[in-house]
Amino acid sequence: MPAADTVLTGARVRTLDPARPEARAVAVLGGEILAVGDEADVRDWRGPATEVLDLGGATLTPGLADAHSHPVWGIEMATGADLSAVRDLDQLRTALRTAPRLGGWVLGHGLDHNAFGGRPVDKALIEEALAGAPAFLRLYDGHSALASGAALDAAGITGPRTFDQRSEIVCDPDGRPTGHLVEHAAMALVGALAPKPSAAERRARLTALLGEMAATGLTGAHVMDLGDGDVPALLAGVEYDGDLPLRLNLAPWCMPGATPGDLAELIELQGLRGRHWQVGGVKFFMDGTVEGGTAWLEHADCHGRGTEAFWPDPEAYSAAVRTLDAAGVRTATHAIGDAAVRHVLDTVASLGARARMRHRIEHIETVPDDQLKRFAELGVIASMQPPHTAYTRADHSDEWSKRLGADRAGRAWRCRDLREAGAVLALGSDWPIAHHDARRVLAVARSPLGAAVAGPALTGLMALEGMTSHAAIAAGEQRVAGRIAAGFRADLTAFALDPVETAPDELAQAPIRLTMSGGRITYREEA
Repeated sequence: MPAADTVLTGARVRTLDPARPEARAVAVLGGEILAVGDEADVRDWRGPATEVLDLGGATLTPGLADAHSHPVWGIEMATGADLSAVRDLDQLRTALRTAPRLGGWVLGHGLDHNAFGGRPVDKALIEEALAGAPAFLRLYDGHSALASGAALDAAGITGPRTFDQRSEIVCDPDGRPTGHLVEHAAMALVGALAPKPSAAERRARLTALLGEMAATGLTGAHVMDLGDGDVPALLAGVEYDGDLPLRLNLAPWCMPGATPGDLAELIELQGLRGRHWQVGGVKFFMDGTVEGGTAWLEHADCHGRGTEAFWPDPEAYSAAVRTLDAAGVRTATHAIGDAAVRHVLDTVASLGARARMRHRIEHIETVPDDQLKRFAELGVIASMQPPHTAYTRADHSDEWSKRLGADRAGRAWRCRDLREAGAVLALGSDWPIAHHDARRVLAVARSPLGAAVAGPALTGLMALEGMTSHAAIAAGEQRVAGRIAAGFRADLTAFALDPVETAPDELAQAPIRLTMSGGRITYREEA
């Protein structure tokens, strides 16, 4: 056997490999795992150039992967004032008065719908604090924003408009825009005018962000967008100067109105790659968000909204999925409401024996009992983000719960139910919608907050699998990633505490000893 580049020893190794669930040492060569064994095996793996790292009793696991993130697009989304700590209108106005002006604009992100205290989202509530400045404030869900009067004027928005997708310029009874912009097409009218980070700023912020993510144990991320199409060039530029701290798998969007030519271009993009990134999959939206009234529900929400799909013609969505599946392209579909989830499952069922790929559903915030078993039956992967529950409350007094009503809020974020029904369950953060810290994702999955009270939490092992072996299945990488075994990619995370047995509140703060992505040490705890 050839000598290893690196040997990791002094650890409890949770391999997630059924053939050998636990070990004490791991050897790495050329970016792959060379051998897995006991302390006594280490001397047989060493050569003159081998680096031996004693992990000091840490627990070594397969490398963590965030199964739903937006690290590149999120840099733009997270520009300006962080409003995530704002709890009411007085705090919002105070934050806006002191917010930095970027090119004369006030930009903000992470604004909680609950901060409006049940009042409609309206520019009139903030205009005095802005003193006439144009403002574009993204609400936390990423699917809606509040624009000031000056920003609406700059975009030439004077009333309602019709879009190819379910989007809305919210207007008052007299047809005047309130500043509330719902879904991507409406938001883009103002967002396109707002100041953007320069190319140099994006590169610097991306590298720093991915380094911060690696420090929480992440070795990779499933990126659910391709930005405005310039992301491959951005990533190639970063890799010209060095290495990406995380391995990125990107899925460009397919939006309503996509033509056969558009689908052909998406198929052509598959496999575009660099050293540590690649395009692999396509992202769809079947609905929007509960708080924005755009989640597709089988029965209207408590405001009488939510009975329409994001694709005005849902069958056009299904036809697009069938085309991509026939071309060997995995799809991931944003589906929050029960009707959206059912339609995606029905679409996959329509593939029948012809299905070539395993497809994914993202978010799944409310789902009835009769749909749970279909995930496993159809091979559909459930991709969920436990930290989204931070914007809900246990007494269901939050906007999410009030819109859905008690019945649907009572079957929220059914991670454990899906696992017990046999589904593959991949876990992620959806950064910048929620914090990217992988330890928090694992901890919240094991101790659900807010409205996520529809049954027991995940076990420690289930949560770990959600960011390792199940995330690998979701990316189609189960033969090369997600477990610690000879021949698998050397993606490894070393926790100071055991992520399976440690209490959730301790796990959220557990030190990371080492992160390795493809055999490269991307983070090492300072001595």
